[in-house]
Amino acid sequence: MSDVNDWNRQVIEEFRANGGHVGGAFAGAPLLLLHTTGARSGAERVNPMMYQDLGGPLAVFASKAGAPSDPDWYRNLVAHPEVTVEVGAATGPYLARLASGEERERIWAKQKQDYPQFAEYETKTDRQIPVVVLDPA
Repeated sequence: MSDVNDWNRQVIEEFRANGGHVGGAFAGAPLLLLHTTGARSGAERVNPMMYQDLGGPLAVFASKAGAPSDPDWYRNLVAHPEVTVEVGAATGPYLARLASGEERERIWAKQKQDYPQFAEYETKTDRQIPVVVLDPA
């Protein structure tokens, strides 16, 4: 098992054991578990990630810490936009869509203001970091 998968597994276990709260790098940050369907494999994948509450819809960010390529989970939800999200103790279905234009800029600007590491990620890559809105299904 890779270090990333092992780290994700530990965060997922802590999230579920503590009603959505974790320590370490995510301590105090809004965290969710995103369930996607593998674009090629069709297998379920679960990834912990920070989110922004949009008052019903949620936004997540395909930053991959500023890597030159999009994260696998992003490619999965582009192929299969029907996702499941765990927030706190609640789990529900959502439909993913890519934010664009003013909507994307507004959400992205707030994320960078609230969590400056996202502004740093942006400086590390030439790609535009996708902002994904998860609408309750």
